[in-house]
Amino acid sequence: MTELWKLTASEIAPLIAARQISAMEAVASVLERIEAVNPALNSIVQRMDEQALAEAQAVDNALARGEAAGPLTGVAVTIKVNVDQAGFATTNGLRSQAGLVAEADSPVVANLRKAGAIVVGRTNTPAFSLRWFTRNSLHGATTNPRDPALTPGGSSGGAGAAVASGMGAIGHGTDIAGSIRYPAYACGVHGLRPSLGRVPAFNPTAGDRLIGGQLMAVSGPLARSIPDLRLALAAMAARDMRDPWWQPMPLCGADVPRKVAYVEAPDGMQLVQPIRDALRVAAAKLSDAGYQVEEVTPPPLREARDMQLRLWMAEFRQDGTAALRAENDPDANFVYAQMTRHCPEMDLPGMMATLKARARLTRLWRTFLAEWPLMLCPVSGALPFPDGQDVASPAGFDAVLEAQLTMITIPFMGLPGLSVAVAPVGSTPVGVQLVADQFREDLLLAAGEVLAPEPVGLAMA
Repeated sequence: MTELWKLTASEIAPLIAARQISAMEAVASVLERIEAVNPALNSIVQRMDEQALAEAQAVDNALARGEAAGPLTGVAVTIKVNVDQAGFATTNGLRSQAGLVAEADSPVVANLRKAGAIVVGRTNTPAFSLRWFTRNSLHGATTNPRDPALTPGGSSGGAGAAVASGMGAIGHGTDIAGSIRYPAYACGVHGLRPSLGRVPAFNPTAGDRLIGGQLMAVSGPLARSIPDLRLALAAMAARDMRDPWWQPMPLCGADVPRKVAYVEAPDGMQLVQPIRDALRVAAAKLSDAGYQVEEVTPPPLREARDMQLRLWMAEFRQDGTAALRAENDPDANFVYAQMTRHCPEMDLPGMMATLKARARLTRLWRTFLAEWPLMLCPVSGALPFPDGQDVASPAGFDAVLEAQLTMITIPFMGLPGLSVAVAPVGSTPVGVQLVADQFREDLLLAAGEVLAPEPVGLAMA
């Protein structure tokens, strides 16, 4: 029973529900694992052992009384430090928010708990959740458990490292430009960016977001198996009317043609050979499983990418520059300088034109996905970067930004995306991305199971 931390959520939840093992045993095993590997990884930056054990005991007591088990009963999960969790600081990697203690759970935390999950810790993010790397002046740097020379990804790098190393079966992440999908890719696990409106979001400590955050930022799960993502999504997506964008949409949609648009290198995107190879293997697997896979040209990605970044930076200029100066985090300062170099200041007409372009691009993409219900494309054009490449030089940053074209584009239209871990190259993780129409995460997960029918292996096992 000492290695229960190795089990996936789909494996351990039924055992706890049937009282074959106790939630206390399961959670204690994960806490032992955290004690063993987290000092080297710095993935979990706020531990909550006492609270987690108390909640596990409460689960066991409830089951002993004959109460019904939830779908995630007793499953250990982690929460990213940029969402509210009652009694803990919503730091977002900032020294200036080290004392910003939440009084109430955000919707995603509340929903996970309603499903029976037990939070064992809060995971690291870069300052302002602004990078595809994970280091800040408050909590320090997170290490990739697959290869310490590589980035663990960002901004949900702590979540990716935790899941990959067995410190919780499910990791919560957020994604406005790849912040779930890239850490999953870099750490060799799976990551689901849900549709806009699928998982309710609201931080009482911060209040309402500006329009770009409302339209592009979502919460979602990282896990070692596709069934775990399915369980986590169902739990996270429960109704919470604090988010006005949330929609009561079914988790499974109508049958559609099993067609996949194969998009290897859109809009002049440069790919390294291992990623081309992984995409071609994935396409062959889908074809063997009965999908019609054809190479097609999608709607514009680069235009949507540029619009997304401009909108994101316009908001940061308005709402974040004072905090940026006050925090004075060297990484955040450098990344912000590079981002503003790529994104000229936007006036009101520019903002209105960007939102108008979003409507056009969303129409084009949803029309495309009506004909091709799935798109297979890269997560990134490069293998996971050496840690810190984005702040090493302007050229290093530009190379990172260019490689992330497909990841940045999808959120602008509110679409869901799934990063699927496939066979690594030595110790270097490799993955591919699937994209579907809004609220068709079921199509992503079904195809994801074809590509990854078994849980990925644990790092540092």
